[in-house]
Order: sequence, then structure tokens, then C-alpha cells
Amino acid sequence: MHILVIEDDPTTGDYVATGLRAEGHVVDLLDNGRDGLMQAMTGSYDVMVLDRMVPDVDGMSILRTLRASRNPAPVLLLTALGGIEDRIDGLNAGADDYLTKPFAFGELSARLAALARRPPPSDEPTVLRARDLEMNLLTRKVTRGGQPIDLQPREFALLEHLLRRKGRVQTRTMLLEGVWDIHFDPQTNVVESHMSRLRTKVDKPFEVTLIETVRGSGYRIAE
Repeated sequence: MHILVIEDDPTTGDYVATGLRAEGHVVDLLDNGRDGLMQAMTGSYDVMVLDRMVPDVDGMSILRTLRASRNPAPVLLLTALGGIEDRIDGLNAGADDYLTKPFAFGELSARLAALARRPPPSDEPTVLRARDLEMNLLTRKVTRGGQPIDLQPREFALLEHLLRRKGRVQTRTMLLEGVWDIHFDPQTNVVESHMSRLRTKVDKPFEVTLIETVRGSGYRIAE
């Protein structure tokens, strides 16, 4: 593997780099956050080892920058801060794993191998669109023609289901299973009532109708 190690303590850095090279890996070792971040952003790595307390640019800032730039490389955060809150902060910042000092090299090596075996993240879209309708899955915001649309959670899920299958008819059964996780007919008009409310918000204020009823079949959202 091609591994980036960002560690300011020379003893720890050499210990990690020497051990990984002995296993046949190619290792780039940086001792400060500024150079480490530059290397992480410009290089291509199978996995990274990042000390949380590196100087110039701290490890948490490096993590957040990498994730904001959609860098997919797995990161193991290496640190002397082993409290529960510290671990939570590191994982929430974008770390894939967390190992506290002191540590055994064998455990570090095994954790890096496990991270490298993980399948790469899929190119899952973060924004769904149909004509002038836009749904941001990260911010959970919906707009049409630039105008915000306030949706309840179930309405949002229903619209998301339609947008992910744009142009394809969705039967009542498909909607019950996909949006409500109901695998039987509840003998209610739950789909129809939610669809009506969704249309009132998404279509009624606008000239062009996007949510279509396909008589005898179901619903679809226009491409």
C-alpha cells in the first residue's frame, strides 16, 4: 500500500514508518500539519495515519479539510487523547479509525489493513434534481425555481423516492415499501394523503406540474 504518515514525534514516526516499510509498504512521512496536508491533498494514498496534535495545522483541521474536499482515503487517527469525547470528536471530524498511544505496531498494521479492505465509497449523488426542483440530501433542503419548500420528514422521503426514480412509475405498493417500509396493504389512504400534501407544496404554486398521476398505475416525477 501507499501510506501517508503525519507524525511530529520523530521516535514514533520512525517506528511506524520503519515497521510499515518492513512489511513492503511505500511510506511518506511528514512531521508537520502544513506539509502533511499539502501531501495528502496532492498525493494518492491507500490509507493515512494522522497524529491529532501535529504542529502548524492540527490533525482535526487536516481531517475536516480532506473530507470537505471529498478526499476518500481512509484515515486512522493516532493520538495520546484517549477519552470517549476525544474519540467521538475524531470520528465525527472524518476519521475512519482511532488508535491511542502507546500502541502495539501489530495492532496498527492490522487496523490499516482492515481500512484498506473496505470498499471505496460509491459516487452517491448529494443533490437530486427534476427540472427546476432541487433536493440537497446533505442539508435536507428542497427548492423549486430557487424558492425554498418546507417539507415534513415523510414528505421529504416520498419526494426523494420519486426523484431517485425520475421518469419511472411508482405504484402504491412500491411507495408503501420504499417510503413507509410497509409490506402489506394497510387499507388506508396514507399514500394518497401524503402525495396530496406533497403536490400542494411542490406543484400548486408553480405553472408546471412535476408530480404526475399515471391512471391505474401510480405516480412519477417528470424528467
